[in-house]
Amino acid sequence: MQRSIEAFLGELLSGIEQELEHAVELRHRLHAHPELAHAEEWTAATVAHELPVESLTAAGTGRLVRIGSAVGRPIAVRAELDGLPIEERTDVPYRAAGGVMHACGHDVHMAALVAVTRAAHALADSLPAPLVAIFQPSEEAYPSGAEQLAREELPRIVPAAVLAAHVHPELPWGTVAIDPGTVNASSDNFEITIEGEPSHGAYPHRGRDSILAMAHVIVALHSQAARRIDPLRPAVLNIGVVEGGAAENVIAAEARARGSLRAHRAEDRIALRRMVEEVVTSIAAAHGCRGRTAIIAGEPALCNDPAIATRARELLSRAGLQVAAEWRSCGSDDFAFFGELAPLAMGFVGLDGAPGFTPRPLHHPELLPPDGAVAAVARVQAILYAAAASSLAQPD
Repeated sequence: MQRSIEAFLGELLSGIEQELEHAVELRHRLHAHPELAHAEEWTAATVAHELPVESLTAAGTGRLVRIGSAVGRPIAVRAELDGLPIEERTDVPYRAAGGVMHACGHDVHMAALVAVTRAAHALADSLPAPLVAIFQPSEEAYPSGAEQLAREELPRIVPAAVLAAHVHPELPWGTVAIDPGTVNASSDNFEITIEGEPSHGAYPHRGRDSILAMAHVIVALHSQAARRIDPLRPAVLNIGVVEGGAAENVIAAEARARGSLRAHRAEDRIALRRMVEEVVTSIAAAHGCRGRTAIIAGEPALCNDPAIATRARELLSRAGLQVAAEWRSCGSDDFAFFGELAPLAMGFVGLDGAPGFTPRPLHHPELLPPDGAVAAVARVQAILYAAAASSLAQPD
């Protein structure tokens, strides 16, 4: 008689418990030696050494490992390899140095997935579907490691689903947000250039002020973003870089700005791109300048598969976890690129209130998930795998 998915999950969770001490030690090593995107050589080699079977190199520094049957569509679970260009400001013995830090929990995600992979290997003959562990490079920078894997490597694997868990400091400890539908926004970057005519600052009428034009562009972009998109639908415009000029008494010939666009809906993503181009061109012209915009496309919105998300929510209590209040944000993750291939589901694992955790936002130099987060993330990765196995038809 075939076991229920609940019985299998219980065995997998028990196996993970046996791996946790080793996984925490691995987390410390990974945290102490972070590497930037596309340079995760030591990180990838360290992870590969801890895996129960040989892994394949993919997307440069990435690793793929398959557990279970060599036939059939696998269920894939992803963790990220890269750190961020941040100088760590924690005081733990395994604190990183050198201006690079795992400030987004990637060290926790990797250690957890190693534990899940090792526990699944011990149950390889009874897995409900093959498991592929993805250790992905370059989540924090472009070119995206997920996009490269989705277009070059994973099509050969033909995954039935791709899953991930991510720590989040704004959700309560012991809870997990796995909501169906769109949970993260698309993300595009843009670059604005406004060309004017230089002049002495005492004679502004003889020039065309690119900086003044840029100032009006920036104000208009923020106001138009709020007027072009339905206020009940999440959409964000941010400008993070403004440059121009070299002297206080010179009308600058050129001004530049860089920013980002985020939206939950594809049609709003397109509308925001068009709005930026229209505003830049029109306002620059009104100031006697020339404006142009370059849009740098990023990741699509992340949409959780309703069947997987619903089943995972039902299984959370079997690992002593609770469903968090609805959680959707305008954060983004290149994990969404895997949606080109298969249904997706990402669970957000709460940290707020965890023993020993000091509340800090993601990408903060003092963000340090507690060691207990390794267990929480591993359990959620296992739950998502079980949920996908039970909610998706697995062809022969």
